[in-house]
Amino acid sequence: MGSITSYESASGKRYRVRYRKPDHAQTDKRGFRTKRDAELFLASIEISKARGEYVDATAAKVTIGELGATWLKSQTHLKPSSRDAVEIAWRLFVEPMWGDIGVGTIRHSEVQTWVSQLGTGDAKTAHNAGPRSATVVIRAFGVLAAILDVALRDRRISSNPARRVSLPRKKKKQHVYLTHNQVGLLAEQAGAKATLLLTLAYTGLRWGEAVGLRLKDLNTLRHRLSVRENAVRVGGVIVVGTPKTHASRSVPFPDLLTFHLAKTAENKSPDQLLFGDGMTHLATPSAHDGWFVAAVTKAQAIDPSFPRVTPHDLRHTAASLAISAGANVKAVQRMLGHASASMTLDTYADLFDDDLDGVAVALNVQAMSSNVGKMWANSSTGPLNNPV
Repeated sequence: MGSITSYESASGKRYRVRYRKPDHAQTDKRGFRTKRDAELFLASIEISKARGEYVDATAAKVTIGELGATWLKSQTHLKPSSRDAVEIAWRLFVEPMWGDIGVGTIRHSEVQTWVSQLGTGDAKTAHNAGPRSATVVIRAFGVLAAILDVALRDRRISSNPARRVSLPRKKKKQHVYLTHNQVGLLAEQAGAKATLLLTLAYTGLRWGEAVGLRLKDLNTLRHRLSVRENAVRVGGVIVVGTPKTHASRSVPFPDLLTFHLAKTAENKSPDQLLFGDGMTHLATPSAHDGWFVAAVTKAQAIDPSFPRVTPHDLRHTAASLAISAGANVKAVQRMLGHASASMTLDTYADLFDDDLDGVAVALNVQAMSSNVGKMWANSSTGPLNNPV
């Protein structure tokens, strides 16, 4: 227990409370006008310590800027591209608004207002860029919430004011799926990049995974590609790491690619890159010009109904073609390298919905060839026409 003592001040008699913090360091608080006030304060301190809810008022003065800098340095587990996105969110949105504010003074309502203002373009940011998308808002909020979680674990605050904040909903982007004929047409316009384009469309590899393939990852006998590396551009530099989910995987490819992949691999050593010159990772195609946009433009000139697509849409195309060929959700998950089958279902719910019609048709075909079909289908003498 702590102690209470009185002392004389210029304003009269006052009381001081001495107590020990959870780390056993002694501290005090003075200025109480009555002994009763001092006793109530001391009781609240002892209760908060017993419940594990004690917050050091001095520790609560640390700013988001100070704690955020330390938190950022600890995010070494993130993929380079993810870390880059987090640092941008911190620099542009979180630090300008919260950098000088002590963690103990932040209120839930203030966080909610900030989230809303990011969406409308009224929030304080590094530069006035107007309303931000739901993705950007959620990422910025996530950075602030994570920093406040650190403050909570360090017992600088008793609760995280960023929790239970209403966030904007992400608009689900409509997927673009090419048909086999459209894939072929696009490949014809891609010139020397045709094999790479076909590989993307028929394996579902991410761009970084495809350009990270090495000759030793190609098995033409088993029709497999071993995905072990992911080459992504971060801050203008290609960074090579593990695949997005950190796990390597074996991805099948159709036999139509065998000859073309083998041709691509000619005169290369096992450790050289499969695509390109073997030494340099191919850069992600520009969204505005370059070989991929040129190929799409040529395809649209031939077929006006050809959709505007990006390299990532070829990943969606691979999922669509696999599902239409009869692949189940688990097979598609493994092919795409999703963390779970539920993620595959969430991403391609529209494709699996189409499969429901196929299920009904298949069930009907099998039922009609059995006694059930003979008894029930289009029969005026079936059980339903003679209810009990």
